[in-house]
Amino acid sequence: MEFHSKEDIEAPIAEVFEAVSDFSMLERSALRRGIELQRTGDPAEPESGLAWDLAFSFRGKQREAQLTLASYAPPSAMALDGSGSGIDGRMEIELLALSPQRTRMSVRLKLSAASLTGRLLVQSLKLARSNLNRRFKLRLADYARITEERLSRTA
Repeated sequence: MEFHSKEDIEAPIAEVFEAVSDFSMLERSALRRGIELQRTGDPAEPESGLAWDLAFSFRGKQREAQLTLASYAPPSAMALDGSGSGIDGRMEIELLALSPQRTRMSVRLKLSAASLTGRLLVQSLKLARSNLNRRFKLRLADYARITEERLSRTA
């Protein structure tokens, strides 16, 4: 199962990459949403291998997942690999400079089943694909808007 969306942000590519890879801010955001996390690695040196152990509630069940920074290529791309609850996933974030002050952010999320329970979960997600796809695009658009506002305040 795959989700994909693109958003344009009115900011230079280096600033957008810095905002997207602000792992401390992303961790605080996850904590505010009720996700418990434990980081291994140094966010000041993400190339050396960052990883997170996550615990959260999804569809009424407590779930655990592991997230690893798979690739980190400033200022244009990074990828995260995750696994847990019978599902493996990969999120790829690519940035493209459209002009000196405009950047296109493209996010792709791929989910695949790693066990029978994972297959059941992925199948139930496929049944709600249109709703989940719409929510994914709205969430990315909201994230892009917030990032753009935050970067315009600091400029």
